[in-house]
Amino acid sequence: MGITEYIDLLFTDYTLQTVTLGTAVLGALCGMLGSFAVLRKQSLLGDAISHAALPGIAIAFLITETKNSNALLIGALISGLIGAFWIRGIVKNTHLKSDTALGLILSLFFGFGMLLLTFIQKMPNANQAGLNKYLFGQAATLVSSDVWTMCFIAGLSLLVLLVFWKEFKLLLFDADYAKSLGFNIKFLDVLITFFIVLCIVIGLQAVGVVLMSAMLLAPAAAARQWTNSLGVMVLLAAIFGSFSGVLGTAISASSSNLSTGPVIVLIAAVFVLFSFVFSPKRGLLFREIRYWNNRNDLQLHKTLAFMYNIAKTHKNKEHPHTVKILNNFQGFTKKSLQKLEDREYIKVNKSMWSLTEKGFDKASNLYNQLENNE
Repeated sequence: MGITEYIDLLFTDYTLQTVTLGTAVLGALCGMLGSFAVLRKQSLLGDAISHAALPGIAIAFLITETKNSNALLIGALISGLIGAFWIRGIVKNTHLKSDTALGLILSLFFGFGMLLLTFIQKMPNANQAGLNKYLFGQAATLVSSDVWTMCFIAGLSLLVLLVFWKEFKLLLFDADYAKSLGFNIKFLDVLITFFIVLCIVIGLQAVGVVLMSAMLLAPAAAARQWTNSLGVMVLLAAIFGSFSGVLGTAISASSSNLSTGPVIVLIAAVFVLFSFVFSPKRGLLFREIRYWNNRNDLQLHKTLAFMYNIAKTHKNKEHPHTVKILNNFQGFTKKSLQKLEDREYIKVNKSMWSLTEKGFDKASNLYNQLENNE
């Protein structure tokens, strides 16, 4: 399917519209809330909660004995919240660290969930369950009610973030200071954790238990490379997440053999990789460029300091000196001489050079700095 055909189909096919809107909203929501998980150094929280939601889905089906999406999601929410607060309880009341607690809860709940799924498969109405889609996701099963639920949760999450923005910001970067100001740290922690769990639960149907953690963290990790501002990071993460959902759905729809959830996660991973390489502040490419520029500047400064050491013995600062004497300085090149002339630090006349007033002052400072460092 070509891009033109896909765009035409997007305006005419109701199912494709529903899935595209749903994954876009889910991606934006995951980006917003995932930013707080990343900054709180709880990157594994999404993985633990998504796996912890699995037994809740299975228990909800065993109770209702029907494939009711709302009942299954409520079961997942309750199970996910229990897992989240067990993690908090383990960290608070024992000497175990958060990564150990996350690993324990993930393994315990997921193992229990798989045990229940095995039991359900042997039931007469096992075919009605369709619970396997919650393992790996099946975005094509999204209906308008699911999308409306996502939109409502996204709107509510945005409202809560705006209302408690200052409090959440203090909680992220200086919890002790926030507590000294009289803010209820425990309430804020529970509130943001609740919405992260809620975000994970509503994304299980589209992305699945296994990949939901990547959907939560990848947009935020990509956005973190571009800015130091929390507001900008949340906005960029929402944009990256939304585009991942839309592009992933488009690629999946263009091929009948590709699952939507994994493709969305791969697109999000591309955003992360691109950000790690090309972001101006933290990107590997620009870091390497800055390294070479600093190295070249250091070589120029050393050359200029050497020239100053020669020129300072003369009363006339602009007294000409032959270029040949620079050959004794290790590392000197004609290219460095040209760069110094371009910066108006020296003047070059055929085989002679002389320091300018600007170059003399600059070199004087550099020479003094080099002597002090030695």
